[in-house]
Amino acid sequence: LLSVRKEIFELQEEKRLISETVRTLVVRLGSSEEPQHQALQRGRQIRSRLSELTLRESQLDEEHYSRALRLPNSTHPDVPVGDESQARVMELVGQKPEFDFQPRGHVELGETLGLIRQRHLSHVSGHRSYYLRGAGARLQTALQNFALDTLQRRGFIPMVVPDMLKGAVFEGCGMQPNAHRSQVYSLDPTCFPDLNLAGTGEVGVAGFFMDHAVNWKDLPVRTVCSSTCYRAETDTGRETWGLYRVHHFNKVEMFGVTADETGQESAELLQEFVSLQKEIFSALELHFRVLDMPTQELGPPAHRKFDVEAWMPGRNAYGEISSGSNCTDYQSRRLNILYEAEDGSLQYAHTVNATACAIPRTIIAILETHQTKEGTVRIPRALQPYLGMEVIEKPSYTPLRYIGPNQHHRPPRPAAKIR
Repeated sequence: LLSVRKEIFELQEEKRLISETVRTLVVRLGSSEEPQHQALQRGRQIRSRLSELTLRESQLDEEHYSRALRLPNSTHPDVPVGDESQARVMELVGQKPEFDFQPRGHVELGETLGLIRQRHLSHVSGHRSYYLRGAGARLQTALQNFALDTLQRRGFIPMVVPDMLKGAVFEGCGMQPNAHRSQVYSLDPTCFPDLNLAGTGEVGVAGFFMDHAVNWKDLPVRTVCSSTCYRAETDTGRETWGLYRVHHFNKVEMFGVTADETGQESAELLQEFVSLQKEIFSALELHFRVLDMPTQELGPPAHRKFDVEAWMPGRNAYGEISSGSNCTDYQSRRLNILYEAEDGSLQYAHTVNATACAIPRTIIAILETHQTKEGTVRIPRALQPYLGMEVIEKPSYTPLRYIGPNQHHRPPRPAAKIR
């Protein structure tokens, strides 16, 4: 690419000199002299060659750009090296719940209490989709409002962000729509060119700061948004049932923009975000652990990443409910997010993101942790003002009866009434 650009520069300079020569010859000798014809012929050769080189430059530039996009961020020296098995447990919070009965899973609890429906949806919304109803829907709203209220009290700026964004924003965040079709939904390009559904609110907030500079007096900027996230999740062999891995879900996301003067600002902001995650999940009376994630689990933009995993008794295992990443200047360089320093100079900012509450997975942890022997679910004290109840009990209404084509014993259809 450099050699092509060097040749382009040299030919453009030669073309400029030829143009000056031709103008001089026209003035001195008129339009019929041989030196002028030779100069014009050489000019045509240069234009033809420049056309070829410009096309080649464009091809090489696109090729190098696509490769550069795949380059990951640097990693913090304390990050464990290896795969998921090398994750380092940083902290255990809360007590693991104990039961004098066999704990149920969230799907069984959700169906019994009329909170969740996943059955008979293949012809409605497809696999990995779900309905929340009654106290289930209220629980989602309560979690969203509780997380938003908690963060706004700490000075976070609330935001509503687009669900559909251009591919350049995804690329700038370290997510390539064309390379990750298993994760990213893209809209029909014949109707909506280059529009994709966001899998996290981080993309929408990052797009807000794209091509803008923040004044140093306002740093760090702490924002929070609640958005619907869409993920293709085409790996059909993982978590095919329940709310753990679904195509759409609501999430409250923290996003921060900070300076890079001491080299520690973004690391400190990440620790602040993790502390807020711990505060939220402790208030929900969950047992969870904080993990320092290893190199193979970071993803391209993350310099360091912490995951929070809650104990889910129905699964008899920990499950990820949130994460937080320090992306340093990886995203800001790609999205052109700057800050205006005290001396007036423009510098690349650092970005930090963290999940405040991924609603479906938090619902899993709450239902399975706070279930009772009677089949009810105790509401954590912090959520009771939002739900207006202390216990989720079985609803009084009669559950819907399935009469669709996949029922085992299909009754005869009612006869048409003749009027």
